[in-house]
Amino acid sequence: MHEPGRIFREAWIAGVRKHYPGEPKPGYVTPWEEMPEWEREAAARVERQVSAFWEISLGRTAKLTREQRGRFIAICWIAQMHLLIPNPKPSYVADWADLPEWQRETDADIFDAIEQSLTGVEVQ
Repeated sequence: MHEPGRIFREAWIAGVRKHYPGEPKPGYVTPWEEMPEWEREAAARVERQVSAFWEISLGRTAKLTREQRGRFIAICWIAQMHLLIPNPKPSYVADWADLPEWQRETDADIFDAIEQSLTGVEVQ
């Protein structure tokens, strides 16, 4: 069994490298072991939220659009920021419409990676 949050982080790093325009900030691609504890906890919690959502939806999350998948990740992340950080930076709690395109694409990739870890089936 994997450590909760690692799939989220690996998908985040892969998404940043794929979608970010130019050279990403070092913090965007920091390895799991070097991340602050609060950020590892947030990633683990969001990963568990996606897993629970998939389970109670009986796998029907496969029918969600790419945007819906990304929005779910973004909303879960915002909730965790409010839980784990007393006064989160505005960029940590930005609404979907205010996120840059690269981050929206990366969030959708994260959902797909977590779902794939549950099903063993690559999301199309």
